[in-house]
Amino acid sequence: MIADQAEEWSTSSHRVLGQGHIVTLQEDDLKSPSGEALTREYVVHPGSVVIVALDDQDRVAVVHQFRHPVQMRLVELPAGLIDVAGEPPLLAAQRELAEEAGLAGADWRVLADFCSSPGISDEATRIYLARGLTPARRPDGFTPHGEEVDMGLDWVPITQITQAIRAGLIHNAATALGVTTLALARCEGDLDNLRPGDAPWPMRERILAVKAGRGDA
Repeated sequence: MIADQAEEWSTSSHRVLGQGHIVTLQEDDLKSPSGEALTREYVVHPGSVVIVALDDQDRVAVVHQFRHPVQMRLVELPAGLIDVAGEPPLLAAQRELAEEAGLAGADWRVLADFCSSPGISDEATRIYLARGLTPARRPDGFTPHGEEVDMGLDWVPITQITQAIRAGLIHNAATALGVTTLALARCEGDLDNLRPGDAPWPMRERILAVKAGRGDA
């Protein structure tokens, strides 16, 4: 089966250019296998989880979230950062679904693992499929703030979302990948063969190992 492969190029120096609230901008000097000297800037990110919450009517839960960098309110799936110390990704996804959508899922599967922009960021994202949905209380201590306050929640048929993606009306990459992967898996009758929610996540483990080697917090 075709797959991405781990590879390392020799790095001679490493610098932290700036520290933000969530991400860090870093820069490395490295050498390619041909001997070419290169300098690469990149954003260090804690990683994220995204949830395709599918109900019994083949509808997907979406929120409408303002995104300052693009100055738009985007149609997105419930999602969030893996930023609670020691919290496994599946538990982070379950927490985010409760926080943003007030939902719990009885059946959790992995739809896709991806890197949002690996040329400039080490962000790794896992997209989950949650089924067997029931209402859930927001986690204790959770209070919506910022963009979360007025996101709202809509239930949209899968076909409407895929049509909007093809028409260029939905721009969030995780939403596009998650819903189209779901549509393909349904078409192939493969939903119940998806990886379990707690399946290993080699890409994230690889990134964590690289961060540890650099001495990142």
